[in-house]
Amino acid sequence: MQMPRFGKRSKERLKGVDSRLVNILNELVKIMDVTIIEGLRTKERQEELVSQGKSQTKFSKHIEGRAVDLAPYPIDWKDRERFHYMGGMVRGIGKQMGVDVRWGGDWDSDGEIKDNKFDDLVHVEIRGTTQ
Repeated sequence: MQMPRFGKRSKERLKGVDSRLVNILNELVKIMDVTIIEGLRTKERQEELVSQGKSQTKFSKHIEGRAVDLAPYPIDWKDRERFHYMGGMVRGIGKQMGVDVRWGGDWDSDGEIKDNKFDDLVHVEIRGTTQ
């Protein structure tokens, strides 16, 4: 059986993304098949997402290349369990690699998902400021 790997479109969407995050995602895709929805984003694109209610901030880490939206593949938006598994895997891999990663399904990383005010199950970002 062939190990999952990123397709051409996902690889394209990782261009301009912080190499630490790309390294984490390259390890994740060896464990579970995922697709990259969006990586680096313009300020204009971010403002558009805020106006649509799909984002809560104009100062997204996507603009800095320090965030990625991804989903388990094939995508089933109703299968929250797979998104939670993916989020946990990303955080665990990040921890192993010494990178502090935050997932949009548990913004405060306290392990309690019911206290999330804005679920963004596709969102993963590197915490803190620039390298």
